[in-house]
Amino acid sequence: MPRNSKQQSIIKGLLILGFSFLLFSCGDDPKTLEGAASTIFDGECVNETDEKIIVYSGRSENLILPVIEAFVCETGIKVDTRWGSSTDMALLIDEEGSKTQADVFLSRSPGPVGYLDGKGYLNPINTGVLNLVDESMRSKNKTWVGFSGRQRVLVYNTDQFSEDTLPASVFDLTSPEYEGKVAIPGSNGSFIDWFTILIDQYGDTAAGDWIDQMVNNGARYYPNNRSIVEAVGRGEIAMGLVNHYYNYKISAATGAEHKANNYVFKDNDIGGTLIISAAAVLESSDNVDQAEDFLTYLLSAQVQSYFTETTYEYPIAAGVQPNSALSELQAFEIGSIDFDSLGEGFENANRLIESSGILNQ
Repeated sequence: MPRNSKQQSIIKGLLILGFSFLLFSCGDDPKTLEGAASTIFDGECVNETDEKIIVYSGRSENLILPVIEAFVCETGIKVDTRWGSSTDMALLIDEEGSKTQADVFLSRSPGPVGYLDGKGYLNPINTGVLNLVDESMRSKNKTWVGFSGRQRVLVYNTDQFSEDTLPASVFDLTSPEYEGKVAIPGSNGSFIDWFTILIDQYGDTAAGDWIDQMVNNGARYYPNNRSIVEAVGRGEIAMGLVNHYYNYKISAATGAEHKANNYVFKDNDIGGTLIISAAAVLESSDNVDQAEDFLTYLLSAQVQSYFTETTYEYPIAAGVQPNSALSELQAFEIGSIDFDSLGEGFENANRLIESSGILNQ
């Protein structure tokens, strides 16, 4: 994972100035939860304990905060949460080394946790926690576990394209008929992980050629999935490569004025890969039991149901069914992806993305 001047500035800012955090506790009076957290747990909160964990979260506050509130309410374990991008959090942990205060790291994708695993920063997770998911959804080193999934899709504007005119493969987006019509979130963690998988499956040359050809075909850079889905919905650009759930959430919020649908590439194409969020416990943690309690909670039926029913993500824990609104997964075979290799390939993926020039489009 290369550390450019921008990333170094981010780290220095976090170290010197501090960054956004939340300390959530139930307080002394019995209480119940409100809002999204109450969909996870609707009982009376237990009294808080003297136990506390610190979570570095690369997943967004609006997604994870209700889970933390419910966990604190049910267990009494206090949680100090710090927010940032998964890449920035991984770089910060690397900078802090064995002195990091983090007990738990939540990543949008396996690349950043794989990066930390390769440097020896992660603690092996208890077998009881690991067994809550299929072995393809956890590290072979037993150092991280998946907790939700997002499928890569092509979101398209329904006024500009019909589904039967869309390409069968992500590789077909380099053809002239899609010139200047495709948005790519080149700096987004999920895209970088997907591109790392592309390298792993097809090699440096083929992956590098694809992104170079996309740039030459007028692909446009957007900073994240949401900005692409919103731009496609209002017709600013015709289509873009994103995670599936953004279009579900934005469509639910805006209705018919949002003119966009998701499209899954055909024949188990790599463009439809499922990217998993990952959770890990830091090797330096003095609160391993409490940290693993939090990982277990992430994989509980109630939290997995929250992820799929409220945020339209795919559940990872065994026995939990996905939201009925979601398409049946026809994604690139999950078991064929070596998620552990993403940490090793992260640096090379970033290099090829940056050298393509997509970040300047």
